[in-house]
Amino acid sequence: MHILFITSTRLGDAILSTGLLDTLLRRYPQADFTIACGPVAAGLFAHMPRRVRTIEMVKQPWDRHWLELWRQCRGTKWDLCVDLRGSVVSYFLRVGKRHVMRGGRRPGRRITHIGNLLDLDPAPLPVVWTSAAERAQAAEMLPDGPHWIALGPTANWDGKIWPAERFVAVFRALHEDDPSLRSVILYGPGHAERERAQTVLEQLPGALDTGGNLSVTQVAALLGRCRLFIGNDSGLMHLAAACGIPTLGLFGRSRASEYAPSGPWARVAMAPGPVGNAPMEGLDVAQVVTTARALLRDRWGTKG
Repeated sequence: MHILFITSTRLGDAILSTGLLDTLLRRYPQADFTIACGPVAAGLFAHMPRRVRTIEMVKQPWDRHWLELWRQCRGTKWDLCVDLRGSVVSYFLRVGKRHVMRGGRRPGRRITHIGNLLDLDPAPLPVVWTSAAERAQAAEMLPDGPHWIALGPTANWDGKIWPAERFVAVFRALHEDDPSLRSVILYGPGHAERERAQTVLEQLPGALDTGGNLSVTQVAALLGRCRLFIGNDSGLMHLAAACGIPTLGLFGRSRASEYAPSGPWARVAMAPGPVGNAPMEGLDVAQVVTTARALLRDRWGTKG
């Protein structure tokens, strides 16, 4: 059985689709999978069971990337195609059964829309697949002893970023509760990401700097060893929630009603103001500290 799964170009949306993939893996144990996604999200599926191929869709003028996807898929008889991009590609392939999600943005949680495609209620939570080597590397980088708190102070645009010095203040408040806490700073590749993380790194000299050059699944392995993640609305936030760790997403210029982190221990802190257009500066440190302490208490039985 051959399944074609077309998912997002953006990392966060691709992560939200992994719960649906996990459902299909369990529902069709004899199937193999071909994933079509954007280059940024491709690494997410590196260790997915029964994945035979990942097709990276690089955006081209006049939507020619869809033609290229058709060319690469036309030689296969697909038993099932799940298309979360709302394209027409599957209608020009040999497909036994197809599920095509309507394109465009609409109210409500993205993960709910994804689950509705297969009539799943509640929607399955995201998952992440890592290798044994990555988990061993993570254990070396984040050894037992300290209680690791992951901070994600960057995002794909500046309007979604909470002021860096407030991340520092939150960690210091949590560290007063539990002196065994140590911070690990996570951010993406490139100079711009490094610049966004720099203030936090400078003001928390004891923090572990991950360098911004790890793969998505290497970062996931690190997150799996953390007691808590605190970060802006980003792919990294969704990755933390998919790892099953306590995750606190910070929202202001984006809508938590659509993109709140989805996980067993996921919470949000929202800046006051117009929904989806509230300045991040309005979110105060006390609110984040209070929510973080509640997450730590609910999951681990302590403040830290």
